[in-house]
Amino acid sequence: METKLLFMFGRPFSPLYGMLMRLREHCYRSGLFKVEQLPVPVISVGNLTLGGTGKTPMVQCLARMLQEEGYRPAIISRGYGGSTKEPVNVVSDGRRVLLPAELVGDEPRLLAETLPGVLVLTGVVRKLPARRAVKMGADVLLLDDGFQHMGIARNLDLVLFSADHLAGNSRIFPGGDLREPVAALNRSSCFVLTGVTDDNRERGCRFLQLLQERFPEKPQCMSTTRFLSYVARQDKNGFTFVGAGQAATEKALGLCGIARPDSFRKTLAGCGITPIDFLAMPDHHVYKEADLAYIRARIKKSGAGSVVTTEKDMVKLGAAALGVPVYGLRLQVEVDEELRTLLFAAVSSANKP
Repeated sequence: METKLLFMFGRPFSPLYGMLMRLREHCYRSGLFKVEQLPVPVISVGNLTLGGTGKTPMVQCLARMLQEEGYRPAIISRGYGGSTKEPVNVVSDGRRVLLPAELVGDEPRLLAETLPGVLVLTGVVRKLPARRAVKMGADVLLLDDGFQHMGIARNLDLVLFSADHLAGNSRIFPGGDLREPVAALNRSSCFVLTGVTDDNRERGCRFLQLLQERFPEKPQCMSTTRFLSYVARQDKNGFTFVGAGQAATEKALGLCGIARPDSFRKTLAGCGITPIDFLAMPDHHVYKEADLAYIRARIKKSGAGSVVTTEKDMVKLGAAALGVPVYGLRLQVEVDEELRTLLFAAVSSANKP
């Protein structure tokens, strides 16, 4: 309801915001704003819409694919939600996870914990952590949420759309879900429809057809997400796997702090979990003691025997004492072969002398 009110009152300002975004893009294209050309291939993963489209799981997937082929990728993130003001933050040097979520943001911390061997760095001016990553030995850079960050040249520019939400209401912020005018998609390399299921595939394919008609030269790919396992945390330093038979989820409280909580509800349903209570916190929410007390009260009131949440929330909850077991859902993105081909073609062509 709050979002709908924002869009309703913000709609008159959408043309102004769209004009400013077009002007910004023109300044980069004309050379008025500098674009950093780095000495290694750069892959951007981003979106046109507000809210979650599965960027972080996609970055995880691409990083693992690159590692499997012998590359040493680094992930560069703004570190949204982190409190640090340092220009460069090394969240992981590939061997150790060095900085907590409250400093660098929940998503960089999650990436650092789940991708051993991968460098993870944050910074508001992303060319600075990008340069540091190259000095640290990275031979491919992955820009997390990089589509609107035009200050770094890239070799592949992936724009993700959620198969459940597509383009939202198709209006420009603050009157709608779009971060930029639709014409911004001209600078992308490929469209990726994420979270494809049997339920949303037909509608998603119709949406891709519309994109194909407007941008016929842009390749289109799809990805699916599958449940891998439950995880738990013994402390603040990592996840442990929990067997499906060991996870007591029959009377669970669902908890998430993500942009689209309904998507987590669907994920729970896909895992056969019907929560007896569901608590949605704001995206990137930092859990304070008052929040933990409130969650404990909800657990007691509902009679829940466990909490099921996202891995992103777990890196902030740590081993918080909630009085019941806390499980996270580990999910894995699977991409079609065309996206794999595009990825390695971009990397190999960038490495040619």
